[in-house]
Amino acid sequence: MTPLISELLASYWSVGEITTNLIIFMNLVGALLLGMILGYERSYHGRAAGMRTYALVCVASCAATVIVGYPNFWYGGSALFQHVSNLTPPPDPTRVIQGILTGIGFLGAGVIMKEGLNISGLTTAASIWSASVIGVLVGIGFYGAAILLTLLSTFCMLYVSRLERWLPSRHAISITLHFRPGFLPQEQQIRSAILERGYEVAGGSFTINYRDNSQEWRFVALALSRERSEHLSQMSGKLIEITGVDAFHIAHARN
Repeated sequence: MTPLISELLASYWSVGEITTNLIIFMNLVGALLLGMILGYERSYHGRAAGMRTYALVCVASCAATVIVGYPNFWYGGSALFQHVSNLTPPPDPTRVIQGILTGIGFLGAGVIMKEGLNISGLTTAASIWSASVIGVLVGIGFYGAAILLTLLSTFCMLYVSRLERWLPSRHAISITLHFRPGFLPQEQQIRSAILERGYEVAGGSFTINYRDNSQEWRFVALALSRERSEHLSQMSGKLIEITGVDAFHIAHARN
């Protein structure tokens, strides 16, 4: 191994590089925690984008931003360019990073699926975006920060969902009620029946369809609390008891 190659390899783990990676480490941890706090508000209200999604996006965005502030440590402190005088100064990777993150956005959109009021794949899309930033960190030479972001992202996907289940939350369900022909349901009656089962109708979620002299009401119901709300299996036996209902459909809703 030539002295130049040895020096190049050592430059990626120099004191300055390690110090920079530690500073980035503190930024990433702070971004992860703040993203989790913001995501908890969405998770509490039964939204699809919860703590994991917000934390992954926040920490990846932080990583992509903070590395711009340390150009002197890109590519191991640009040791190669210091030794080869006939080369131009090291290139600016920020434009490449911008193109990568834009392209990954389209890839992430492809894994997001919507079925009725239920949205899935948001955390997978956020993890793909986070993986792209890990690749950027490795490419630019911040190996320590890349390893840390990998660990933080893995921790987020494995354990934050357990934290979400432990924290208080208001899960949402979608309800479709089909009424007998000629029956005219009353909104207050429906709201009261749902309230007795530990849920309240979400504001602005009502959709009413009319066909063959029958009405079909669709809406989202939010649990008053985890302890007071009934499970779907319990709900299924009682919705049919609502006056005028001859068919129904219920499902978890994360929108």
